[in-house]
Amino acid sequence: MTKVIKIFSILVFVSVIFIFTNSFSYSDTTPTPTPTPDNSQIIDLQNKISGLESTISNLQSQEKTLSSQIAIMDNQIKLTEYQIQSTEEQITSLTLDIDTATKKITSLQGALNSSIAVLINRIVATYEIGTIQPIQVLLTSGSASDFLQRLNYLKLAQEHDKQLIYDTQQAKVDYSNQKTIFENEKKQVELLNQQLQAYTAQLDQEKQAKQDLLTQTQGSEATYQSLLAQAQAQLAGFSSFVTNQGGASILSGQTVCDSWGCYYNQRDSQWGNMLINGQSGYSMAEYGCLITSVAMVASHMGHKDILPSTIAGSQNSNFAVGTALLKFSIDVNGTSITRNEIGTSANAIPNTITQPIIVGISYDGGPIADHFVVLTGGSNGNYTMDDPFVPNGHEVPFTDHYSLSSIVEVETVSM
Repeated sequence: MTKVIKIFSILVFVSVIFIFTNSFSYSDTTPTPTPTPDNSQIIDLQNKISGLESTISNLQSQEKTLSSQIAIMDNQIKLTEYQIQSTEEQITSLTLDIDTATKKITSLQGALNSSIAVLINRIVATYEIGTIQPIQVLLTSGSASDFLQRLNYLKLAQEHDKQLIYDTQQAKVDYSNQKTIFENEKKQVELLNQQLQAYTAQLDQEKQAKQDLLTQTQGSEATYQSLLAQAQAQLAGFSSFVTNQGGASILSGQTVCDSWGCYYNQRDSQWGNMLINGQSGYSMAEYGCLITSVAMVASHMGHKDILPSTIAGSQNSNFAVGTALLKFSIDVNGTSITRNEIGTSANAIPNTITQPIIVGISYDGGPIADHFVVLTGGSNGNYTMDDPFVPNGHEVPFTDHYSLSSIVEVETVSM
């Protein structure tokens, strides 16, 4: 019976120590550092990226010419190429780190298993020695010197056991730290791969934008300046309209979708502060009437995935000579959208509207449209519209806000 109790006590003691080593919380939880490859290439690329960003900023502050725009595009393309290289270098570096961490984890797992096995054997031996009473040690000792020597051996064995427990705990901490490093670096690689894909797509768009600019202008500075002047005049008209309306404060809760499609407001908080084509000073709230009108017509034609923000943030080639003015033919989410001008006055509007019509309004009486709205229905001059600027401008009478004589542009949309 005594022997059974003794064995049971040993097993309980071993179990407690084993659980203790598996739940141990060591005070020094700093992850074990993993050596990293030489990052001089990454640092060099980052310096080149910073230099190009400065160059692009300086070019953007200069007078707009075809040559300056090409220079900006060339530098932007080179910048994106450097960003791709830097990302690839970081992925390579992290991949090496992950390989090192994997090897360390395997090694530490073996060391930990070995330490636990040794520790269990030592616990059993220590327990057995610990059950011997001092009187038994004395009676079995040949002399007083022998007795003291045996007690000293016992003390040394206990000190060794304490160190073994510490080493086992430390091995567990190192193993846990390497696992943490491994998991964190795996996540970083995943994020960098996503970033690499984005940069690659951006590079393709930038190269296409340069080609589109050359195509639009046919490489002619005079053509570029003419197109630029037209775009700037149109955008100035948008700004003038907004100023006359008292400004473009941000609104909320404007979107309304029904069987016709969706009504969007350019000032909606979902995209009102968004810059069109990334152009500083050209927000959707102020300059987004045409973009928002096109998005509303797209929703009517079954493309509710094309929001005003989708168009505003689409590729540079959708905008006239790199400005914030939308071109007549654009491509968004793989869908081609073309605006076809069918007239320059209300006389071009069909007697009965069966398909949405985009109309440009000259608020100041000039030949250029200052604002665009969508005519959604009606006949013989009594039309309903979706106005992208006025609050809750869904299905309101056109003539409640504008006169038919103010219409200077009439467009249909094909997709």
